[in-house]
Amino acid sequence: MRRDVFQAIADPTRRAIIALIAMQAMTPNAIAEHFDTSRQAVSKHLQILTECELVSQQQQGREIYYALQVEKMKEIDHWLEQFRKIWESRFNQLDDLLRSIKQEKDDR
Repeated sequence: MRRDVFQAIADPTRRAIIALIAMQAMTPNAIAEHFDTSRQAVSKHLQILTECELVSQQQQGREIYYALQVEKMKEIDHWLEQFRKIWESRFNQLDDLLRSIKQEKDDR
């Protein structure tokens, strides 16, 4: 089954894993140390993140390191951009309303 980036970030554990490896690549064992779940559960989350292309695997000697694919995170940013425009518009409307209320108070 092909997954998308939004399925990957839907789970809080996967979001936490993304935050962990955002700074540096980590092995599955190093990642698992940060969670109160089994190593197998963390591996399943890493598999989903890999399928969604949010993380990549890099073999270094006998260890596999997982690294964040920042470019893939841009899909989320692009999707959120439409909402940013709506929020900015509403905040601008609120600013205008507050300015007009203040102006009315000052005119009294």
